[in-house]
Amino acid sequence: MALSIKDLGEREILALAVSLEEEDGRIYAEFAEGLRKNFPATARIFEKMREEESEHRRRLLDQFKIRFGDHLPLIRRGDVRGFTNPKPFWLASQLNINAVRNAAAVMESETTRFYEAAALRTTNVDTRKLLGDLAIVERQHTQMAESLEDKGISQTERQAEDETQRRLFVLQIVQPGLAGLMDGSVSTLAPLFAAAFATHNTKSTLLVGLAASVGAGISMGFAEALSDDGALSGRGHPWLRGSICGLMTALGGLGHSLPFLASTFNFAFGLAVCIVFVELLIIAWIRHRYMDTPLLSAAFQVIVGGVLVFIAGVLIGAS
Repeated sequence: MALSIKDLGEREILALAVSLEEEDGRIYAEFAEGLRKNFPATARIFEKMREEESEHRRRLLDQFKIRFGDHLPLIRRGDVRGFTNPKPFWLASQLNINAVRNAAAVMESETTRFYEAAALRTTNVDTRKLLGDLAIVERQHTQMAESLEDKGISQTERQAEDETQRRLFVLQIVQPGLAGLMDGSVSTLAPLFAAAFATHNTKSTLLVGLAASVGAGISMGFAEALSDDGALSGRGHPWLRGSICGLMTALGGLGHSLPFLASTFNFAFGLAVCIVFVELLIIAWIRHRYMDTPLLSAAFQVIVGGVLVFIAGVLIGAS
């Protein structure tokens, strides 16, 4: 079971402080390396924070050696209650700048609270002073991590990094998701409504819609994942893109297939048609919001395409 800070003596408190500074410093080094290409200003901030954590570690080790000798007990963040154990998202090929900022703020806030509590539990004057001084520095780090504008990064650099993050989000998340949603919402219209008009049976129509949606999702997912490994294009991990594209494709088809769970054909058909128009409007809004397409133009293009596919399905089913 994890220990409480009340269970730690001064020897263990200093050992834990050394461990925290070592771990935080290594995480900041990973942040700096992962952000250096797209967010150089923020990478410089984390490099500076890593250097400061290294200096804190040195001061703590000096204090520990003076008081307790050369053997440093093994005690880590996860051994003490009150700390979170962050998932190693810094191992991903592409770091999210906002996730990094939030993670750094949480880490520094936890370390600050630890130093404040630890200082109150120490009786040695030098140790208490050191922990109190480090608490002040870590509190400054918390503020820096929350804004990353106070030192070393200008408003212009911050805006440039935010714009870079937006472009990466569009490239890696929005584009494959939009492609899947468009394909799933439009390509499944013809088989679904052809089956509806051919059979006038809600169960048969539902099965066709489910098969078309799932099949299109699998096909689009693999096609997206295999189209580009992301190494040169910056489009991110291929299987993440493929998963997003596949799921959105299946979702686009399932949206107007599920109304045929109803037993009444006319009701199911009318509800499916309404859902189709909602889906097309959502697609138009996404294109307007993230792809800089004029809203009326996006709506016209998407709705005309959807209506043509819908008519094709109805004519084929009625023939």
